[in-house]
Amino acid sequence: MTFEELPLPDYDQLALGDIRHRVRSLDEGQLRALIEHEHAHGDRVPVLEVLQARLNELENGAEPSPGDPTRAPDVSGGHGGSTVQPTTAAEPSTPLRHGVAEQTPARGRP
Repeated sequence: MTFEELPLPDYDQLALGDIRHRVRSLDEGQLRALIEHEHAHGDRVPVLEVLQARLNELENGAEPSPGDPTRAPDVSGGHGGSTVQPTTAAEPSTPLRHGVAEQTPARGRP
């Protein structure tokens, strides 16, 4: 199944809380497709637990909630790349020594 065929748009960029709410409108087949996709790609245990718990609810008689996951707000910040650059990175420092009093490194001093 390709990314475009997934039952939730931008599934791979959704946070766990968003996934938890959006899967409520899916049926058993759609949930099984997401579980297969998750195993093949991210294999994130918390996400798999949410998906499996919802699938168990449906198998025990729960009904999908009304709503259309394709009409959810767009997810931003997905494949844009990192904004971290050498000019914005933290300055290097020497870590503190542990267990010896009065012997901290000369931070920022030559």
